[in-house]
Amino acid sequence: MRLDDYLDDKLQYAADLDNLDDLLASVEEQRLQLQSQLDDASKSLQSARQSADERQASLQQQIDDFQALQQDIDLRLQIVAASDAPDEAIQRLEAPMRRLAKVDLAHKYLVLLQDVEDLRIEARSHLPKSPKAALEPYTKLKRLAAYLQELQVEADGAAVHLVTHVAAIADSLWEEMKKTMWTEMDGILAKKGWPKKVDPQSEVDDEWREGFEKSIDLQVPEILYSTQVITLLPMEVMAQNWVKEFRYHFMSDKETSNPRNIGSQCFPWVLTQLEEWDDFLRDNFGYILATRFADTAVADKMVYMDPTCALITSLLPVLREKVQHAMDVALQDPAFLSSLMGQLMTFDDDLRKRFNYDGGDVEKGWGGITSEVLDKHFDIWLKAERTFALERYQVIMSNPEARQIDYDYSGPGKTKPTYGAIRMIDLLRSVTSQYDRVKRFSHQLRFLIDIQLAILDQYHHRLRDGLDAYNASTSLAFKAISGASKEDLAALEGTGAFETLCKVFGSSDHVVSALKEWSNEEIFVEMWERLQARARGGEDQANLAGGMSHEQVKDRTSQSMGLTGDGGILFDETIKAYIARRQQAEDWLVAAVQDSHAKAFRPYIQRVQWTTISEDGGPIDPYALAITAELDEPLRILKRNLDFLSHALSTAVLRRLLRRVLASLQDNLYENVLAANRFTTLGAAQFLRDVHAVLSLVDRYVPDASAAMAFLADAVRLLNLPVDIGGSGDEFAGWDMEDEEDGEGGEKDGGDEAGEVAGEKRGELSLKRVSDRIFVDNTEARKVLEELGLEMLEPQHARRIVQNRVENSD
Repeated sequence: MRLDDYLDDKLQYAADLDNLDDLLASVEEQRLQLQSQLDDASKSLQSARQSADERQASLQQQIDDFQALQQDIDLRLQIVAASDAPDEAIQRLEAPMRRLAKVDLAHKYLVLLQDVEDLRIEARSHLPKSPKAALEPYTKLKRLAAYLQELQVEADGAAVHLVTHVAAIADSLWEEMKKTMWTEMDGILAKKGWPKKVDPQSEVDDEWREGFEKSIDLQVPEILYSTQVITLLPMEVMAQNWVKEFRYHFMSDKETSNPRNIGSQCFPWVLTQLEEWDDFLRDNFGYILATRFADTAVADKMVYMDPTCALITSLLPVLREKVQHAMDVALQDPAFLSSLMGQLMTFDDDLRKRFNYDGGDVEKGWGGITSEVLDKHFDIWLKAERTFALERYQVIMSNPEARQIDYDYSGPGKTKPTYGAIRMIDLLRSVTSQYDRVKRFSHQLRFLIDIQLAILDQYHHRLRDGLDAYNASTSLAFKAISGASKEDLAALEGTGAFETLCKVFGSSDHVVSALKEWSNEEIFVEMWERLQARARGGEDQANLAGGMSHEQVKDRTSQSMGLTGDGGILFDETIKAYIARRQQAEDWLVAAVQDSHAKAFRPYIQRVQWTTISEDGGPIDPYALAITAELDEPLRILKRNLDFLSHALSTAVLRRLLRRVLASLQDNLYENVLAANRFTTLGAAQFLRDVHAVLSLVDRYVPDASAAMAFLADAVRLLNLPVDIGGSGDEFAGWDMEDEEDGEGGEKDGGDEAGEVAGEKRGELSLKRVSDRIFVDNTEARKVLEELGLEMLEPQHARRIVQNRVENSD
């Protein structure tokens, strides 16, 4: 079929027969090519078969040879196993082989030592001209020493002497290199007359600058790979003159060396030197340090970027030595220790703020010399500060003035604390200033809990004991025992009881306000956040901070500690305790005022002259009446109480207190006067006049405080309804407790307005008409009370009131 297709494709037309010869030639050519390829394939196949046969024969020969060799080896092993000659030969060779190994090892040791010496010689040869070139052989030597130490670990501590020797050579070489550069730098400074003959405003020459640069070049690798702060060699050389002078003035037998003068002479001298040379160092050497460290891992550390900070690092060792001498004395003198710690913190702050010294720790900052001292002696310092604070607290509390209320502490309308509370809070503020610059959190927390909260607890117990003593002194049992002196009882007379309770209330309120204010200060906010982070984190909860457990700290600070969310402050538990004392004092103060008023109003309540009839029978103006004689004393007592309370308590507190006190007085006057007696028109007018005098007096001290007696005011208005329209009483039918401001008498304003109201309600507001409607049903009663504007009264109250009018007895 393919042949047919081929012929059909090539011979489609008659003209194609003319090309038949060419077609046959092409077919023949293709046949020859295919035959050639077939011959080649046949030859290749024959060759492959021949090679495979040869390879198979070779492999079989190797197998035969291996088997023969294995048989020979097995035979030899049998012979050897049966003979002692090999063991003897091995034993004779062991000793020579060990000696040979030792010789070989010794040769390697010598080669290594020669290499070490060559590296040392090479490093020396480049100094002091080219520190960078000297670093190359030194680095190789340092790496070799490190590598040998690694190998020694793997070899179970072998070659101890060699490893130690190479490490010692590397260390001594480094010290020698630094000494060489030190000597060169020291020679340059000696020629310049540093520092006495150098002008702080001058510019250094090329020789000085080049010596500084070479010394820095030597230290660059050490600085970049060290985890500790490295003192810059050129700055250390430049600082040696100041160190010598420092030792002469402050660490010799001179008077200035007295440890107690460290804050007044030593620290100021150091700061003065730094201030004087600050610009000189930065202008001449700042750019050199920048070119070496600007693009490195230490670019953000001021101890390497700022020459003045580098100088401070050079001076710190001698400063630490001086501080340690001072501490030796301070540890035996708590007063000096307290003063010294404050001076140290101030000095550290000066170095941080005035010269941006960071100690090489960018994240946490420099802890200061103070932190180094506290790491060793914190407990002693805390004990001393606690003792001083408690002594000062006892002195404050032992002063008789501490129990007195400071009425001048704040302006009008503010609650007044006692002198003791004010001074105690001032004492705690001074304690905060003692530790607010301490860097370690656990130290801050210990100060807070061991001193401040301890004093707050003592003062809280003092207030609680004061309340307990008041409660005991006001009980019948206390008054009955022989131990109750006349002085004790006299102290509670008049406003004495109020003063006792106001002292506790005002002092508690002052502490609560102070603690809430402190909770927004930076130091306490930061302490709370750090405490929360520890409580929520993975720290050891048995030793959360300062040796205290999670529960111990929680009980002393806040129950919100460790919880999620933003709630809680550092003083929660203390504030809660003082709020409880404040509330207790307020409750007892309300009770005391209520009792005072109840006793004062007792003669007035017992008055039975409410049924007196007017002699002229004409209209009665209640404000033209004199206040009932029996009310003079209650008004005096009420005025006395309000006068005292308005000076001791804030307006808001007084208003809250009066709301409860007046509610009690209202119940007393309503139940025991208005509801318990019958009233004529004159009697009702007289009672209205008396009630208005009470309410006006209250409003004089606290505007609108009389609203707490709105029920009684409405009741008195209802009681004073005229018997009939046009009769007596029209002129005050629309009386409101706010209409009269004078509580001691005078004419009522607004009489015409009252007349208009009465005129509008003519035929509806008479006692008879109102009484008839009130007794219809509750709905009608509420409607008439609404028309009268008596919103506080209920129908049952209204019925009881109108029944007490003599004129309505029918």
